[in-house]
Amino acid sequence: MADSDAPARPQVSTRDLAEVHDQLVAWLASRLPEGADPQVSELSIPSTNGMSSETLLFDASWTEDGATRTERCVVRMRPALDAKPVFPTYDLDKQYRVMSLVAERCGVPVPKLLWNEPEEAPLGAPFFVMRRADGSAPPDVMPYTIDSWLLKADAADRRRLQEASVAVVADIHQIDVTADEMAFLQLEQPGDSALRRHLNDLKAFYEWGIEGRRVPLLDRAFQWLEDNFPEERGEDVISWGDARIGNILYVDFAPTAVLDWEMAAVGPRELDLAWMVFIHDFFQDIATRYGGLPGIPDLLRREDVYRQYTELTGYQPRDTNYFEVYAAVRHGVVMARIAHRQEHFGERVMPENLDETVLHRGLIEQMLEGTYWDNLPAAPGAPADPAEAGA
Repeated sequence: MADSDAPARPQVSTRDLAEVHDQLVAWLASRLPEGADPQVSELSIPSTNGMSSETLLFDASWTEDGATRTERCVVRMRPALDAKPVFPTYDLDKQYRVMSLVAERCGVPVPKLLWNEPEEAPLGAPFFVMRRADGSAPPDVMPYTIDSWLLKADAADRRRLQEASVAVVADIHQIDVTADEMAFLQLEQPGDSALRRHLNDLKAFYEWGIEGRRVPLLDRAFQWLEDNFPEERGEDVISWGDARIGNILYVDFAPTAVLDWEMAAVGPRELDLAWMVFIHDFFQDIATRYGGLPGIPDLLRREDVYRQYTELTGYQPRDTNYFEVYAAVRHGVVMARIAHRQEHFGERVMPENLDETVLHRGLIEQMLEGTYWDNLPAAPGAPADPAEAGA
């Protein structure tokens, strides 16, 4: 694997953690009753997942009702503006609200929310604090398809994890919520449908993120998305946005916490389903194409995921090829932006061919050619997907 292609974890923060520590102690003292005398451990940063919002881990203890209370905590905060943020905006209050809504309306395990701070003054950026959940997520670095507890698990345990993960997405989509209640998740870009607004929002993110240096492959892929835009769509739901197993903590292959809601929005069910399927294909491709390894070909096969989702919800996913291309383009835009951040921190030199900023460019090229789906591992005995008729 070439150095420029290696999936190394980029730098994500420019903050002085010692300074943030002291600010956090002062902020806790202002939020807790007088005499609580909060103590905060040294701050740490997760090492295997998360490239966008800053995530800090710490233990806090304080006096409450004459006894010592201790919490294992996580802070989610907007990245510093001089850290070349991945996204143009970070609405931490929106993340807090959607997590609160999900926790209230369904059984999906969302971390216990402790405090929300919408003001910038205490830490220099809005943030919220939640209780740290037990469990481990399949790592992004090194990819779980190359080296991980999930790779070493037997097929039956991986199947349990897969079925539980698809059920998480199904439960989120089945939340009984009115249009008014999820209006705060509607994207602001114009459009006559949630999917149109979602696509327009992705285009705006791309234009902002590349800073004038266009990626020809992504330009072609955006044209494909326009040319093949679905004429009919299913109902809109709460879309988790970053629906992948790397954002779920597991204990004994069962979910204990569903994380990372910064991409949450209103949209078709297929946005989350295709994202979950494609992101695994992305990591599988890293293992097979770049590492010459088998990866985990029996995990999150599209036929399995879509069939199970239908069994759980009664809804047959439609236009799945389209949404998988959409997921690949969306991930490509994120990767192109991360390349700019890496350049900013001196971690890479931008290539002359900017297509090379997209690690999975080969998969997108196959999608645009229509050959991608011929090369995927098929579930044994799986019937043809009726949703793909005429795709």
